[in-house]
Amino acid sequence: MATVENKALDRILEFAAEAGLPVVLHCDVNMPFPKPDQDPYIVEKLRGLARQHHDTVIIWAHLGLGRVVRPVENQLDMVERGLNDSESKNLHFDISWDEAAKYLVGSPEAVQKTADLINRFPERFLFGTDSVAPETQQDYMKVYRLYEPLFAKLTPEAKQMLLKGNYERIFDQARRSVRQWEADHLGRRTPIDSEESASGSR
Repeated sequence: MATVENKALDRILEFAAEAGLPVVLHCDVNMPFPKPDQDPYIVEKLRGLARQHHDTVIIWAHLGLGRVVRPVENQLDMVERGLNDSESKNLHFDISWDEAAKYLVGSPEAVQKTADLINRFPERFLFGTDSVAPETQQDYMKVYRLYEPLFAKLTPEAKQMLLKGNYERIFDQARRSVRQWEADHLGRRTPIDSEESASGSR
């Protein structure tokens, strides 16, 4: 089973840094159905991975939450410690998926604490629906609607960065970096590079 300690992951992250690819990690914050006194097994390992590969943009999907993996005690406090860690500023957090939303907005206290954290570190969070095969626009917008209480407590800047700005910054830069890597290694300009040059000359 793949883990964050798997040596093959190191090579993948090294290549991602070289080519400019962001990496989205789906790692649960804890074991399913942990014992009450069991420490979260992933938090320190993931932080260490981010430090080791500080040139790779890493996005932790769903804050490590899932259908059977519930928030651990003081989870947002652990996330905050990671955000304050000067050696892992390449680590970002994705709050997509209704399973994550139901925890992060599950109570007024949770909404306020999540909003406070995002307002303090607006450049480190990304939103996504993660809706699987939605049949209607209402289905597609479900997660967005779940997060409306959270959005209402964000500053305008933090809300814009969460919903759009951080995605544009990270993935637009990745697109440019990957195209440059391709050009450098293939020894030719790519079609997208040519299109962008033509567009810029008009």
